[in-house]
Amino acid sequence: MLSIAFSELMQVFRNRLVLLTSFVIPVVPCAFFVYRHEVFAELGSLGYIAAVVMFTVTAFGLYATTVTSLASRRQNLFLKRLRSTAVSDAGILVGLMLPVTVLAMVQIAAILAVLAVVTGAPASVPMLVAAIVSTVAMMLALGLATVGFTNSPEHAQVTTLPVSLGAIGVSTWVGITGTNELTQVKRLLPGGSATELVLNAWNGGVPVADSLPLLLPTLAWVVVAVTLAYRMFRWEPRR
Repeated sequence: MLSIAFSELMQVFRNRLVLLTSFVIPVVPCAFFVYRHEVFAELGSLGYIAAVVMFTVTAFGLYATTVTSLASRRQNLFLKRLRSTAVSDAGILVGLMLPVTVLAMVQIAAILAVLAVVTGAPASVPMLVAAIVSTVAMMLALGLATVGFTNSPEHAQVTTLPVSLGAIGVSTWVGITGTNELTQVKRLLPGGSATELVLNAWNGGVPVADSLPLLLPTLAWVVVAVTLAYRMFRWEPRR
């Protein structure tokens, strides 16, 4: 598994398109949000900025890259060849997704650290970490599910748009308007409860015990996505 992860990491740094989609595209808007934090804090809050940063990186840097990479590895029969080795199916997928996952986590940590230096530390770091980890798990699971509907790396540019833009849209909606209205609808949408958890973690004012149940909708989406991926994922090229 680790050898697969190392090989995939080398491929990431050799592929300029992957580097662009994994680093430049997510980092540029995040840097703008941090640079203009006064404006966006007035629009929503500092927690809103943290949530948008988290979903920008996980949607474009993690989710879209996962779908594109796995579709590419399947198309060139690399996935099929890996299945002939002693590594389990789960080990293959973990090895392929581990590098981009670690890179996404590093990006989120670095950008939020800069935000904390500029504006002040979040009220609850453990709660923020829980929100980030659960969101990363959700986006990875949704990535695996989306690969089942993706025929090629080029097709991934289309199939990833609904989840990528939808997650960022939900995060923006909840971050700006809060959850005082349409509470259950916002929390049940992918990214809604995670955004509210980030808001509580960064802005404070809500007890940890009251915020922990917000993890449940995100984890439920993980279960749904993994179940869908189990039924739809293919190891050989789709026709």
